[in-house]
Amino acid sequence: MGEQAVRTMRARAQAIGGGVREADPASVVRRVFAIQAQDAVAARLGIRARGRAIDPEAVRAAYEDDRSIVRGWFMRGTLHTVPAADARWLLRLLAPRLLSAGARRYRELGLDDALRARADASLRRAVTDHGPLTRLELTERLVPLGVDPEGQAAFHLIRHAALGGILVHGPERAGEATFVLLDDWLPDRGTGAEPEAAADELARRYLRAYGPADVTDFAGWSGLPLGRARTAWRALADAGTTTAYEGLTVLAPRRSTDGETCDGDGNDSGPDVRLLPAYDNYLTGYRSRDLSVPAAHRRAVWPGGGLLRPTVTVDGLAVGTWSRQVTAPSADVRVDLFAPLPAAARAALAAETEAVSRFLSAR
Repeated sequence: MGEQAVRTMRARAQAIGGGVREADPASVVRRVFAIQAQDAVAARLGIRARGRAIDPEAVRAAYEDDRSIVRGWFMRGTLHTVPAADARWLLRLLAPRLLSAGARRYRELGLDDALRARADASLRRAVTDHGPLTRLELTERLVPLGVDPEGQAAFHLIRHAALGGILVHGPERAGEATFVLLDDWLPDRGTGAEPEAAADELARRYLRAYGPADVTDFAGWSGLPLGRARTAWRALADAGTTTAYEGLTVLAPRRSTDGETCDGDGNDSGPDVRLLPAYDNYLTGYRSRDLSVPAAHRRAVWPGGGLLRPTVTVDGLAVGTWSRQVTAPSADVRVDLFAPLPAAARAALAAETEAVSRFLSAR
C-alpha cells in the first residue's frame, strides 16, 4: 500500500494522475516547474499530457506570444522548458557549475577563455543585428573566429552564450529552433528567487512537482552537488516547510482558510491513462524508477543507448510503450501494452490515443 500511495501522490504532483489536468501550458509548466525539452516535440507532448485540451497552437503561443514559458539549458545542463519568470535565477544558480564542468571539453575543442569571450560578443552582435537566428546561422557567424562548422565547437559556444545569459531559445522557424537575446525576449522584471535562497527555492519547487522524494532524487534531478542539495533540504525542514512520508520527504500540507487540508485539484473517478513522451520528466526525475516502471518491463522502457521510450501510464504506473507510425499519412499512434488492461482503462486509453493523434496531426 505504501508504494502505491507514493506513486499516486507523485502522479498527482506531476499532473498525470488522479484526474489532475491544468488549463493551459503556462499552468502546466508552473505546476511541474520544468518539462524535459531536449526534443521540442516531446516537450510539447509533455505539456499536452498534463493539460486539458491543449493544442500545439496554445503551446506555441505560450512560448512565443505570451512568453510565459521558455526553453533553455538548466537542470543538469539539459534543455528544459521552465516558467519564463524563473529563467534568470535558475541560470545564476546552475550556470556557474555547468560552465566549470565544461572546462575540460572546452580545452579539448581548443576553446580558450579569449575565444569564448570573442564568440559571446560575436553571437550577441549577430542576434542584435539579424536575429532571431538558427543554430546553423549562428555557426556561420563563428567561422571567421576560426571555429570549425562541422565539429562540436560551435554548439558548445552557442550553449556557453546561453549559460552566460546572452542567448535563449526563441520562436521556431519552419520547425527549427532559433535563438534570441535573453534581455530582449524576456525583459528582467526582478522576479524569482534571490541568489542566496535559490537552492532552497529549487528544492521547494522540486518537492512540489515530484514529492514524495528524497534528497538524492533532488540532487540527481537538479545537478547540484549532493552537499548543497542536503543544505537546501535541511533549510526547508528547519523552516517547517516539509514533513516525512513513507521514509521520503513531502511539502507540508497547505491549509485553506477554514483549516482544512488542501492538496490540489482533480478527481479519482476512474483509471487515469496518459501517453507520456520520450524522456518525460516523470521518469527522469528520480534516482530510482522502481515505483513507476515494473522491473519486468524496464528494458522495454529503457532499451539501452541512452534511450527512454514514450510510455503509457495508468495512475502513474507504466503499462506499455507507444510510438508514432511514421509511414502513415496521418499521425497514427501505435500502443504496445505489457499486459491486457481492464475495460475502463482500455476506454481511457482509446480516448488518450485519439487525443495524441489529433495533437500530432495538427498543423
